[in-house]
Amino acid sequence: MIKKAFLFAVALGVFALSAVAQEKKLPPLDASPMDMAYYPVMYPYVCKIKGEPGTLIARVIYSRPQTKGREIFGNLEEYGKLWRLGANEATEIEFFRPVIIAGKNIPKGRYSLYAIPTEKTWTIILNRETDIWGAFKYDERKDLVRTALPVMSLDTPVEAFTMAFEKGEPGANLVIAWDKVSVSLPIKWTDVKKK
Repeated sequence: MIKKAFLFAVALGVFALSAVAQEKKLPPLDASPMDMAYYPVMYPYVCKIKGEPGTLIARVIYSRPQTKGREIFGNLEEYGKLWRLGANEATEIEFFRPVIIAGKNIPKGRYSLYAIPTEKTWTIILNRETDIWGAFKYDERKDLVRTALPVMSLDTPVEAFTMAFEKGEPGANLVIAWDKVSVSLPIKWTDVKKK
């Protein structure tokens, strides 16, 4: 009898929680979902789950707009104008050890990434300010580094804006691709053994 009463009480509680959850208005799926990339690639799975050796060096968090048939560069994202590198919040990159970008020493920490795209080059900007929506409050005085990267044409267009790390020597490259183009940001460190 006590067991039946307990099960009834549990069922009633589950029903009540379900009703409360249905009353709350949850936000819809974002049109530009947030994603994350690591170096080493897939660090949480490869190193934490599979147990392979590796030390976390970098992580980038960004939103992924889609082309949806639109002309992106030179139109949606105007040439020569500051861009948040994605959608929604400004893209953020975190380094878990000091790195070198464009010959400049960057301390470990969290930063925002921006770009100024043109047809032939993108200027990639690493900025101290974080937790920023878009590029509306961008403050050039907080830039750590600016570097111009050559634009590479892609044979196969990329529908969803994508950022991914790949191995570099020594270090890694942050590949940024969308629509018909990509750029690659070299990130170096001197102690290659600490990969």
